[in-house]
Amino acid sequence: MSAAPPRVTATPAALALIARLRATHGEVLFHQSGGCCDGSAPMCYPVGDFLIGDGDVRLGAIGGAEFYISGPQYEVWKHTQLIIDVVPGRGGMFSLENGSGQRFLLRSRVFDAAESAALTV
Repeated sequence: MSAAPPRVTATPAALALIARLRATHGEVLFHQSGGCCDGSAPMCYPVGDFLIGDGDVRLGAIGGAEFYISGPQYEVWKHTQLIIDVVPGRGGMFSLENGSGQRFLLRSRVFDAAESAALTV
């Protein structure tokens, strides 16, 4: 039996940006809500500035930052690994990377059969 794969990971570029944000703002967290506009991007907030809801699901942590997803979005994405990346651009209006010249971007890949089986154990 293999170990369960992480449900969320981050690229080196994303980890570097998270480190810079943590150095400036202290502890941060991510929330993926889905929807349109800013809701379709992973949003980064100072811990305490965003309240995690009862229906939110903790996927793991990246760069020392907890990562949550709304319950309905989790149901859509639970068969995939979320990969947080960074690209040039403007971040979400309320996300901490806004104004940095970079924005977080969600990529994904579907878990293979063995990974899916390990996740259900």
